[in-house]
Amino acid sequence: MMISRRHLLAGTGGAAALALTGGLGAPAFGAQVRKVGIQLYTVRNIFMKDPAGTLEKIARIGFREVEFGGGNYEAMDHAMLRRTMDRHSLTAPSLHIAYEALMGQFDKSVAMAKALGADTVVIPHMGPSFYKEERWEEAVTNFNRIAVDLKKAGLGLAYHNHDFEFAIKPDGVSLYDRLLTGTDPALVKIELDLYWAVRAKQDAGALIDRLADRLYSYHVKDMAADGKMAAVGQGKIDFAALFARKGSAAVRHFYVENDEAPAPYFPDITTSFNAVRALRF
Repeated sequence: MMISRRHLLAGTGGAAALALTGGLGAPAFGAQVRKVGIQLYTVRNIFMKDPAGTLEKIARIGFREVEFGGGNYEAMDHAMLRRTMDRHSLTAPSLHIAYEALMGQFDKSVAMAKALGADTVVIPHMGPSFYKEERWEEAVTNFNRIAVDLKKAGLGLAYHNHDFEFAIKPDGVSLYDRLLTGTDPALVKIELDLYWAVRAKQDAGALIDRLADRLYSYHVKDMAADGKMAAVGQGKIDFAALFARKGSAAVRHFYVENDEAPAPYFPDITTSFNAVRALRF
């Protein structure tokens, strides 16, 4: 079960708990996540084999939003995917599209996003070739340009983090800070992966408050005691405390994700769905 904020702070891991919850007093409980979403990368191995059946089962669990990513969705029949989502009352507010695709196949990427009904394109990851200062700065400049072009097409842009952006610090300034200061906050929004932020030893609460209006969505994945990913509610991140932060007010979408979910996947994502729906903050 999820460890409560009170239990975290009362135990020997109080310092770690402050990083996980942000160090504020008890939140005012009452609000909840109305539409729980899922990042389809979690179920990529079965989605690529049976996309329609996977979407149907996801909807039956109770999810109302999906975020496309992985599973070779880019090569699928997008009209079929859209019809399947419509049939099961699912929407796809956002989708992951590689930076390289946005740079080299922009029009195709826009067409795909619109076919799936998305309003925002998320850059999911930057490879090791971009970890050097010059390459990162070049990419950040391109993020702004891509965002401008997407806006003209009626779409938004967001960036999804892992842990390397916080850990790599050319001249003492992290890649993440360079991203934030080098992009237009009105155009380049943030999809904050809470697991990876905590894994990078960030004060998640303080980070949320710092990002505030730039936040578009959360990736909601839990952290087990050994640091591995876990279904929501099976780890030590106090999501209720984080969602209650003032900085979380602008977050529009809450996507459950577990990159390491065990087969057959559906029990794991059901656990996460139920845990998120049960949160009060």
